[in-house]
Parts: sequence; structure tokens; C-alpha cells
Amino acid sequence: MLVLFLVLNFALQFENALAVTLNFPSTSLQGGPSLLAGQVANSTTSGAFGISPVSLAHDGTYYVVLQAGQISFRAALDTGSADFWLTSTECTTSTCTSVPRYPLTYASPTFVTINDNETSFNVSYADGTGASGFIARETVEIANVSVPNQAFGVVTKSNITLVDEVSGILGLGFSRQSEISAEVADATPVFSTLAEQGLLDYPIFGLSLTRNATGTFTLGAIDVSVVQNFSQIVWNEVVPFSPVGTQTNTSGYFFWAIQMSGFGVNGTEYTPQPTYPVPSGNSSIALLDVGTPGLYGPYQDVTRLYGSFPSSRLVDTSGQWAIPCDSSATISFSFGNGNSFVLEPTDYIIGPAEGNPDLCLSWPKASPPSADGIDWLLGAPFLRTVYSIWSYGIDYKEPPMIGLYPRNNASASVEPLAAVESFFSSESATIATTLPNFLLSTPTYTTPPYAFNTSVPAEYGQIVQSELATSTYSPIIGTLAVNATALPQVSGAYTLLVTDSSGAIETSTYHISQPSVPLGVPPGWSGAAPRSLSGVGLAILTLISLAAGTWML
Repeated sequence: MLVLFLVLNFALQFENALAVTLNFPSTSLQGGPSLLAGQVANSTTSGAFGISPVSLAHDGTYYVVLQAGQISFRAALDTGSADFWLTSTECTTSTCTSVPRYPLTYASPTFVTINDNETSFNVSYADGTGASGFIARETVEIANVSVPNQAFGVVTKSNITLVDEVSGILGLGFSRQSEISAEVADATPVFSTLAEQGLLDYPIFGLSLTRNATGTFTLGAIDVSVVQNFSQIVWNEVVPFSPVGTQTNTSGYFFWAIQMSGFGVNGTEYTPQPTYPVPSGNSSIALLDVGTPGLYGPYQDVTRLYGSFPSSRLVDTSGQWAIPCDSSATISFSFGNGNSFVLEPTDYIIGPAEGNPDLCLSWPKASPPSADGIDWLLGAPFLRTVYSIWSYGIDYKEPPMIGLYPRNNASASVEPLAAVESFFSSESATIATTLPNFLLSTPTYTTPPYAFNTSVPAEYGQIVQSELATSTYSPIIGTLAVNATALPQVSGAYTLLVTDSSGAIETSTYHISQPSVPLGVPPGWSGAAPRSLSGVGLAILTLISLAAGTWML
């Protein structure tokens, strides 16, 4: 009877899994199959959570597979911007036609026009690229969490180079940063919509980034296949900002930025020197951005950091530094009360210069002062060393926070040179460049006027009355008491225990991976293959094994 129950229970879950674009869930069959990860956990209530695979593209960005109007696309994750956009079939530049595009000739039943498609969408990025088009609404599904009537940018012109069939960008920033929110009433970014409407179990998302394997993106929950000890999560309040000009008369949250208390090399600690000490409370501010493939800091800090690397030097006007490839040192960044996170050489060294093989290009690069007061930009090289938890905050109750869970052991010995050389050889990381044979002087810059209206004060840790998650949530990770174990949990891995023909027990751990689905093709259109799940065959074998009673129970 027990085996029959397990067969029926697992079969029901498998049937539900066919409706999602994930592989398989987190399940520990040691205690019987549990809820499928990526599946809506409590669809009978107002909240939900889900998990989606994350992959690294060749340009250093990370993407997920999502659905817009039941059409699957790859979208790059970006915590440094707020808007979601997709290239469309109206965009005929080479940067668009090389990737799957949202088909405007398809009459999606969930597509809603705004102002007869006459409301302009324009977005630009720090590298000088940009995209434009119009704003519309569509049902968006990410990690099996559905967002009806979501405003998004339909791109008809773009010079943004996209690779690996990535069709757009999923901005995860705050509403104040959104170009769409500024143009259309009640049009919030995707994660803002989920938080403000209470559509998630808790207003958080989590990121596990890897270099060579599949990571995870969770909505409304934490991936417990990565986070093993909740007490090691370091929580940091997000920095509030005064408004821009007369945008509004209240301060609020603009960037996923936190205070950085220090940086170091091999244990030698330095105190950051903020560009705008008065509005920042004499604290250096670091923006955490999954959409940035590198690390950037102000010249006044980066110059001191590389002073701890003998024979290091500035090698170009973009702020790029080179260090001896045999450098044996860790770099650390500290937040809060001395909580340090360590980068090993393979985390921050970019690779050897082809024309100077004894010198390696390295992160961080130095940047000129920015009017927004962001001193440090910590992208993928840092975020790969942690599991990051991004809490949107709750109106009247809780400020936004970022939790950092270390994946590198801060007390471990630095990687040996042989391991570093082996890594770069396997990654083919040699950079096709020849460095100048003379020393470059450190440039000087004029600090631009601060961009925010400081006549409206922004107080660190402030709890605002609007723009965050709905106040129907009960705070879990507020400043006074953090109860992280109460956060919803999913897993990007599941373990199977099987007995072979000789009676020996075999344990296998599986991780979710990107789904095999046609991209940019509406359901039922010619050329569309049935939506498939890698791992379906495994599930069928699982059912057969259950029926045969081969699980160890």
C-alpha cells in the first residue's frame, strides 16, 4: 500500500511538472517525494514561490528562460536596472535578427496595448548602448510564477549586442529606477509587481551563480541546496536615496546598493574613501549587479588596493590594471561590522595578456566619479562567491535588505599557483592584447554635482510608507530580529536512493538544468516543437522504479 501511495503521489506531481519549464524539483526520496521545486507551492493562497535554472552566457551575463504570452525566451538578469524588455519582430537591425524575437504578428490573447502602442520606451546603459520601442502589457511567467498584465518594453530598435539566443533583459530593480514606471501609471517592474501585489510567499528573490554549472534563480524563497547554515547569512540594509530633482517629495529606494565598510588584500584592510561623504553619511556605497560581468571601484580606492600587489600597474585609460600572474593573494570586501567576503585569484584575475604572458589583467577596474554616489560596482565575480538574497522590504514595516551567504571559506589558504594556471588553461582565458611598455599616470577627474535632491533627506534604514511590498506581509528579516529560517525554501537539487540488482544502495544527486523548449515560437505555430523537459525520461524511470519497489524506504 505504501509503494502504491508513493507511485500515485509521485505520478500526480510528475503530471503537474509537465506544465512547467523546469526539470525536476527538489525532492528527497529518502523520506518520500516532496513538493516539486519550481512548482507553485501554495497556489490555493495569495502567495507562491518558484525556482528556475540560471546559465552563464558568453558575454558574461546570466540568463533565465521565461514565458511572455506562453512564448519562451531567454532574458538576461539585471539588478542594476528595473525594466523588462524583449526584442520584437519590428526590430530589423542585426543585433535583433540574430536572436529570437517577440512576434508582433501573433495575436497573443494576453497582449494588451497601451495608448495604441504609441507610448515610447527608451532605455540606455552605462556602456553607451540602448534600446527603444513602445510599452505594452503581457502575461509573464518566471520560475513558474505568473505575473498577469505586466508592463514591458517592446523593442523595435536596438544596438545592444545579445548572444546565446538571449532576447532581452529582465530588470529586477526598484520602481524609481524604471523608465516604464515614469511613462505609464500603475506600471511597475516585474519584481515590484510581485511584491506590491503580494503574489509571492515572501517578497524576496535569490541568486546562485556559477561559472561552469547551472545556477538558480528563486522567487519568494531561498535555495536550500546552497544555503546550509542560515546563521551565516549577513544581512545588509539597502541604502535609500533622496529624490532626483522634483521627481517626488519623498526619499526612497533606487538601487540595490549597500554600505561597504572595507576592502583588503591578503588581510591588509583599507577603509573606503566615498566620493560624496556628506550625503552618504561618510560611507562608501556598493551597487550589487548581476548584469555586470566585472568589478569596478573609484580610483582613490582601487589605486590603494593594487598598491598591495608588487609590480602591478595601470595599463590603459579605461582603468584596467595588470598584476603579475603569479600573484598569490586574496581580495576581500567587508560589509557591516567586519563581515568579510573573500575572492580567490581565479575569482578576480581575468587572464594573462597575450603580448605579456607574465602579466594578468585583473578586477577591479578603476572608474571616474559617478554623480549617483555609487562608488563600487560589484558584479558577477563577487556574486559568484556568495549566495545572494534580495528582500524588497515591506511598506510601514521593513526596509529592503540584501543577504549574503559566503561560498568561499574566508580562513582558507590562498589558491596555489598551479591551480590558478590550470584554471586559466582550461578556460582559454588569454586576452588578445599587448600592454604598454611604459607606466601610465593615474588620471584625475572633476567630481560632478551630486544627482539627488539632498533637501529631502534620506535616512539609512528608513521604513517607507509606499513603493515596497504590500503591508499584508509579516516581517521576517527586519532590522531588530532576523528569522531567516522562517523564509520559504526550495532546492535546486534532489537526491535519489536506489538499490541495484545486488542490493547495494546507490545515491545520486541531480540538479535542475535549462529546459529544452523552442524559443520565440508561439504555441501551435508551424515549426514549434512540443515543449519538453530534460529529465522527463528520468521521471518515467522513477515511476517504474517506484512500482517495482526499488526505492529504499
